[in-house]
Amino acid sequence: MLHRRDLRVRVSAGVLTAQRRHALERRIRCIVTATIAYNLVEAIVAITAGTIASSGALIGFGLDSAIEVLSAAAVAWQFTRRDPQRWERPVLRVIAVAFFALAAYVTVTSALTLFARVEVEHSPAGIVITALSVAIMPFLSFAERRAGRELGSATAVADSKQTLICTYLSAAVLIGLVANSVLGWWWADAVAGLVIAVFAVREGREAWRGDACATSVGMLLEDEHS
Repeated sequence: MLHRRDLRVRVSAGVLTAQRRHALERRIRCIVTATIAYNLVEAIVAITAGTIASSGALIGFGLDSAIEVLSAAAVAWQFTRRDPQRWERPVLRVIAVAFFALAAYVTVTSALTLFARVEVEHSPAGIVITALSVAIMPFLSFAERRAGRELGSATAVADSKQTLICTYLSAAVLIGLVANSVLGWWWADAVAGLVIAVFAVREGREAWRGDACATSVGMLLEDEHS
């Protein structure tokens, strides 16, 4: 918890020392590198498993992983620049477009699955990779969001939100695959996907407007209350 005196000192001193800022930028680079590596593996496994099982949800999940790679790569690129803050707005726009692309694809594939009554075959590989994502991605999202908030980086916070939404999508696909295998509910992951699309549009709008991160003072006050 921050005392008000400490809060005033940190705000007047520019919130962060140069050493702390560099440490946070390095931490974010490490997090997004790990996110990129995991999502590349996830995309390959999900698309392959989805093709074998004729699962539009799994293929969409794999493409979603590719979008996550794009978002994380944009943030990684930003924090290799001499002045990362200068690139906040362009990178936020890239992340927003990735959100909108994700929402559009999930909406279309979910709608097609519902109208065409596409039945998905049992996919052990798909269940395993989505279960791993549900377990791993929240930790990456939390770590990036925490570092991004302290640094005051809207792009890092927005990217962490995208990672969290991908976690929700992983859970939705996992529930759908399990429900299809155990109960024969072929429509379960499609319905969940439509719900996820709504959240993706909302987060995309926030990223486009630059609302993904509060002001430095606001974040400090939030930390004080937490």
